[in-house]
Amino acid sequence: MSSFPSGSPRSDDGRLSDAMRRNLNGYLPIDQYGMIGNLRTAALVGMDGSIDFMCWPEFDSPSVFCRLLDKDKGGHFSISPTCDKVTCKQQYLPFSNVLSTKFLAEDGVGVVTDFMHRPRPRSRSHRHMLPWVMRSVEVIRGEMEFQLECFPAFDYARAPHDLEIKVAPPNETPQPELHAADAENSIFQSVFLHWDLAGEGAESHVGSQRAIFTPHPVEHTEGPGVSTNPEDAAAQTAVQQMDLRFVVGCAGVGSCPNVVFKAADHPGGLGQGVVTRFKLSEGQRAVFILRTTPEAATEKMDNQNDIALFYSRHDPALNMKAVENLLEDTLLYWLNWIRSCSYSGRWLENVERSALILKLMTYEPTGAVVAAVTFSLPEAIGDHGRNWDYRFTWVRDSAFTMYALMRLGLNREARSYMSFVGRLCRAKNPDGGLQIMYTLRGGRDMPELILPHLEGYRGCAPVRIGNGAADHLQLDIYGELMDAVYLYNKFSNPLSYDEWVDIRALVDYVCDNYDQPDMGIWEVRGKKQNFTYSKIQCWVALDRGIRLVEKRDFPCRSLERWRSTRDHIYEEVMEKAWNPRLGFFGQSYENIDTLDAAVLAMPLVIFLDGTDPRMIKTMRRIMLPPHKGGLTANNLVFRYNVVETDDGLSGEEGTFSLCTFWLAEALSRASRVDITFLYKAQVIIDEMIMYGNHVGLFSEEID
Repeated sequence: MSSFPSGSPRSDDGRLSDAMRRNLNGYLPIDQYGMIGNLRTAALVGMDGSIDFMCWPEFDSPSVFCRLLDKDKGGHFSISPTCDKVTCKQQYLPFSNVLSTKFLAEDGVGVVTDFMHRPRPRSRSHRHMLPWVMRSVEVIRGEMEFQLECFPAFDYARAPHDLEIKVAPPNETPQPELHAADAENSIFQSVFLHWDLAGEGAESHVGSQRAIFTPHPVEHTEGPGVSTNPEDAAAQTAVQQMDLRFVVGCAGVGSCPNVVFKAADHPGGLGQGVVTRFKLSEGQRAVFILRTTPEAATEKMDNQNDIALFYSRHDPALNMKAVENLLEDTLLYWLNWIRSCSYSGRWLENVERSALILKLMTYEPTGAVVAAVTFSLPEAIGDHGRNWDYRFTWVRDSAFTMYALMRLGLNREARSYMSFVGRLCRAKNPDGGLQIMYTLRGGRDMPELILPHLEGYRGCAPVRIGNGAADHLQLDIYGELMDAVYLYNKFSNPLSYDEWVDIRALVDYVCDNYDQPDMGIWEVRGKKQNFTYSKIQCWVALDRGIRLVEKRDFPCRSLERWRSTRDHIYEEVMEKAWNPRLGFFGQSYENIDTLDAAVLAMPLVIFLDGTDPRMIKTMRRIMLPPHKGGLTANNLVFRYNVVETDDGLSGEEGTFSLCTFWLAEALSRASRVDITFLYKAQVIIDEMIMYGNHVGLFSEEID
């Protein structure tokens, strides 16, 4: 849990959000966000109670809220107190991805609880996922006035929209009964939540208004920037009508909070939003629900039975008890998932939080793993152009994720991902290889497009969607994938024959192409080279393929070729990548005078033992500060020296979190030679945990 200083100043009109953003010209620091999601999409919620980023309805769909990339045009959905001197705290509810933002003031304490619904197994309250953004606002001491602002900006803030505030029909539906099997829910409510609306005289009702946002279709002269795959195109062009509704809970008869939506304009917006101010006292609550309207979701359905089924599943009767059940289902879903984690070491809380976030970034329909839920956040502040769209699945990143989850005993995701890998293998490139990245549905093209109308985070243009690196040759992906496949066979599920046939073809491809120069793990946009890390991972691909044959007796006519090629790569790396004059493994065969932190993976993939003298010399060199020829500053590791490396880009970058963790593991594996290495590794991990934000999220780079 983290907080802003007590007595945070406010803007002249009483808006906490404006005051907290004043120091950065209207933006929150990136580390002051938590994330919620439903395995289809995700949203970033600031410590000031504002959703500043959300693509809808899926990870790679156009944004609806994007104030993170343009403070005026991007759109936001904020709920914050109007009182003076407010302290803000934010945390996840235990064992879950339900986010709680607390506002502490002299006259009261308010809480905003944000989540997207996930149905828990065997739930009797609601078995189907409701794709809703739910924001519950309550006061747990005293009273507090809140201001709500909902200003959507559809289609990356390119599509105008109309606003209609309708009078909603009165709530005439009975409260759902609590089944005996759901008694566990009430335990969650009493332990984790402040809600107590079941007492005598308590009541709730659906709000009398419904705000409907209807976007206009827009033709883009610069091109849509979407995939040619029909499934991908449907998601990447989904601009849907949405509505905002609310339910209020009352501490007693006649004491319900008064919530009234009003239309309002926003500077830079392409349509009106809604605002409201409402006061809550202890025991009162208001829950706001943003969703795609049922009318929009069913507009392409012709069969009346299908429409009726959709409404029965996705437009249930709305009341406070139903809202409680949805939150309790979500809490229990995440608890049931994380309780399978087998880790019990020193950093249990941090490991479980990281696992929960990794799960949040899986795309459930296909098993793909999204590299990040955002696009075009800069690597460094300034006009450097290092702003990329990461809402796709990288073979490398996904393999690392599956490796981590399997080692934690969380194997269900690995089975889903292997099914996705099978799909990719059956649609390989004409040369028999894989792309380095795909869409979340296995699509192959991700046209890169610049959105010039958005200024970028803190003015860091350009804002890009799509990714032009999809056709890069990066041979390391085969080693990372084969390492994950090997672990899948060992810890999760034995490979089937059909899966083996697909995997065998990839190992043959490595035999044919290992000697090609490529763009490397860091996806440089400069000249291709024979990167050391790529050669190491080609060795890994062959080694894991050979091990699978030996352990499973799979048929392989090319086994002897695999063995000879594996051994040749090993000898080549030891000869061509080693710099005897400077005493370290170089970045590439062409550039052995340049350090690259990626070689720290050598002992991690068992290419070299951690105690090998060459490995220890390389590690010691990397641990030197940059001005002494190393890559480490304040126990944080840079990927490479940007001055010495032709990566095809301008500007500087921060230290790379993955490389820092690699150094810690390499040190621990070398501790048999020097026990102080183990202490150093523990210090590095402890310090890295410090660099996580207030809810345990880590950035890819640290300044």
